[in-house]
Amino acid sequence: MDFPTTCPQCAHVNRAEFADSSVHDLRCARCGARYCVLVRKQKFEVLFDLGTRALMDGYAREAVASFAAALERFFEFYVRAFALEQAAGREGSFEDALSALDGTWRHVSSQSERQLGMFALAYLLREGREPDFLTPRGLGTDFRNRVIHRGALPTRAEVDAYAAGVFTLIDRLLTELGTGAAHAELVQEQTFAAHIRDLPPGVTVVFEEHPGMFRARRFGTLSPIPKPDKAQLQASQSGSGVNDARAFQQALFERALAERGSLLRGFKSST
Repeated sequence: MDFPTTCPQCAHVNRAEFADSSVHDLRCARCGARYCVLVRKQKFEVLFDLGTRALMDGYAREAVASFAAALERFFEFYVRAFALEQAAGREGSFEDALSALDGTWRHVSSQSERQLGMFALAYLLREGREPDFLTPRGLGTDFRNRVIHRGALPTRAEVDAYAAGVFTLIDRLLTELGTGAAHAELVQEQTFAAHIRDLPPGVTVVFEEHPGMFRARRFGTLSPIPKPDKAQLQASQSGSGVNDARAFQQALFERALAERGSLLRGFKSST
């Protein structure tokens, strides 16, 4: 998947492929100028937006894979944010804390279940309560496995519901993290700073924040949607109301999509 970026010298629009590091060293196809695009976006955000883009293009099965990967990478982001937030209150440098975190994560980097366990403990220690949303139903595990591992072909409605559930969970946890998320985001800023130091003279550096679903929620114009209370949930379950948890998730996802959907279409366009 690629994205459009404008040459700072001649304003020609070039296409660049998303990189794991969010660092993109480019040369303009028109004027030949070298420039570096640094995308302020976490891996889980990129993956979720790619899933949204695939969904809008009609690739439902591919969208599920991206949404599932986005949730896994968000759990890693949460663990990193929590660990660095805790380290900030102790003696020692940020670099030492990050090195210890990276070394610890290597023990679970190839095992999703262990990563989920680390997230569950991080959530308990930070919030002081059980992560009761970590159930097959809450995570959409059965649906994910049917699509990814058993080759099921999902309907658009099924993928919409799964995407809404993933979006709402990440949005909730980001809200609970609050300023704690900045500790993990600082890692990306340090990566950018190190890359800038090594760039040769004459290379223009461009910082970009591409349209994203979670950026819309955190920094955009989206107003909060009140979550239904217990009375509303009970009414919906009895058939006399509509404000159930699934409707809340769908409304939240659809509002974020309306905020950024038209811009996300530019990700893969040929012009």
